Amino acid sequence: MVTALGIDTGGTFTDGVLIDIRTRTILAKAKARTTKEDLSKGIEECIRQLIHSRTGEIKMVALSTTLATNAVVEGRGCEVGAILIGKQPPEKLPVHHYFVVDGGHDINGFVAQDLDEEAIGEAAQSLRGKVDAVAVSSFLSIRNPEHELRAREIIKEHSGLPVVCAHELSNSLGFQERTVTAILNAKLLPIIAELVESVKNVLTKLDILAPMMIVKSDGSLAGIDVIQERPIETILSGPSASIVGASGLLNLDQALILDMGGTTTDIALIKNKEPLINQEGAMVGGWRTRVKTTEVCTYGIGGDSYIQINPKQKKVTVGPKRVLPLCYAAHIHPHLINELEQVKNDTVALAIHQKTDCFLLLKGEKSIKNASPVEKEILDLLTGGPHSLFLLARQLHIDPNFFPFQNLVDAGAIGHISLTPTDILHVTRELDIWNREAALLGVELLAEQYDMDEKELTRTIIDETVNRMVTAIIQSLIIFEDKKYPIGHCLDNILGEKILKLKEKNLFRCSIEITDPLIGIGAPVHAWLTKVKEKLHMELIIPSHAEVANAYGAAIGKIIERSEIIIRPNGSIGGFGVYLPWEYTVFDELDRAKEYALASMIDWVKNNALKAGAHDPKVEYKIDDIYAKVLNADLFVETRITCSATGAPEAIIN
Repeated sequence: MVTALGIDTGGTFTDGVLIDIRTRTILAKAKARTTKEDLSKGIEECIRQLIHSRTGEIKMVALSTTLATNAVVEGRGCEVGAILIGKQPPEKLPVHHYFVVDGGHDINGFVAQDLDEEAIGEAAQSLRGKVDAVAVSSFLSIRNPEHELRAREIIKEHSGLPVVCAHELSNSLGFQERTVTAILNAKLLPIIAELVESVKNVLTKLDILAPMMIVKSDGSLAGIDVIQERPIETILSGPSASIVGASGLLNLDQALILDMGGTTTDIALIKNKEPLINQEGAMVGGWRTRVKTTEVCTYGIGGDSYIQINPKQKKVTVGPKRVLPLCYAAHIHPHLINELEQVKNDTVALAIHQKTDCFLLLKGEKSIKNASPVEKEILDLLTGGPHSLFLLARQLHIDPNFFPFQNLVDAGAIGHISLTPTDILHVTRELDIWNREAALLGVELLAEQYDMDEKELTRTIIDETVNRMVTAIIQSLIIFEDKKYPIGHCLDNILGEKILKLKEKNLFRCSIEITDPLIGIGAPVHAWLTKVKEKLHMELIIPSHAEVANAYGAAIGKIIERSEIIIRPNGSIGGFGVYLPWEYTVFDELDRAKEYALASMIDWVKNNALKAGAHDPKVEYKIDDIYAKVLNADLFVETRITCSATGAPEAIIN
């Protein structure tokens, strides 16, 4: 039997599946806690569980990862310099060192200014020793990339540094966004290289010689050689894999997909068995890129969402902050039960923090610069294991209200433990995998702190979690209908109350009916979506293996390379200009321009698919001729040619 491994490293868990390549059936599945300090550890643990069930040769390992997304959000990566050609940056850039030089083109691909080659050489020499890579972005390089290509030659001559060109990552308009994309891609180069190397070491250690592939932001696969050149294409890799996995498990033409993880809930729509594609480009860490991704709406609600209570209004909020569940922490570290029991007897009133708060060591002092003496003491106290807020405060002789943990948490030096929806499922016995006593104790402590009834508090937390998911689904459907209409505050009215069923007694009722079925994937969905379904009057489908759909999506993925080019009249000079990713060329006749453009693009996408690891990729194309009516005559505006090449990974064919 020939098999493939699919691995998904989420924010909370690393999931894995072993599948039969021929039938696409799941032979084994596994979960391990994601080890953020070193992703390869969680990956190794997950694979070790899977290969006990191995019944044949593993031909491929496919990985979806949050690493690139998290690195961008956290501002991590190597030091990058940028050289911008022909235009000042319209907005702030994610880089400390950049230069602007003369050059660039106009919308028709003609030179707007001659390239200042001397200035580029001087900039490259100035950047040497200060940065690890250089990003080059020229104004309207998607209409003619010649200045970026020449700049790359000059930079390499003067510095020897790796160079990323913006036109090679996106063919969409938007100078700011393409520049950001090139810079972020350059910053991610060593991060993805390190991940690839560490996972390859794990595979070698486990005697798995299969090639590795990584899920891209559109849900397709690519070989590691391609990904190491274009790591930016792995942002939103995890949510994209979940869409492919859910679609593969059920084979529905159209459906809403909801993936509830530990940190977030991701919602997507499939039409004609394909996910919607975000043509504008992904927004990550506050930066708008030109990386085309699956259209996914992400919300900060998950199994590990931090449950907090407003002391004045006694209003419960769930998320978006993520913490480690009490039930899980106490399962691994049982001494936390005794520490929390002691909190019940403590007379100090908390005005800021919560009695359920505990902390554990993650990366330690190496992850934080200029730690204060108190912060260093906290790290020392946690070296022997996690402790409650109250115990740590007593050891430091400070008031628990002023316990300085936030900088350490933000830096990843320590982790935060508290009450979560996962704990609530243990309280209600809908989940029974970790320490229920810790979950019960967490509810008791919060109820005591805010003078609430324990059963009432549990019901309120459940209702708030469900209502946040209902609101997320409605908001996503509005977005998928191309309407930019935030509904969060709009449900705070009488109709919203009735839709969410916030009051039991009603003289009249309101309801929403959703036409497409809801596919629920992710470990906690069985418990939560049955409650969501009641409020939205929709069909709910939770497939077998829903808890590992992301990993399954990685394992069954295809290689797809897409590109689009345009042909336009060549201004006042005459002829027709073909805007290819690597050149701008002009033909006297439109038919000859189309013939050249189509043949070039077929070769381009096919070769890219082969480079990404595809076997015998099949090419599809579409030609759209656009005309405008002028004085009752048809005036040629442009021709758009879209091409795609699709194939199964070569690794699973041979």
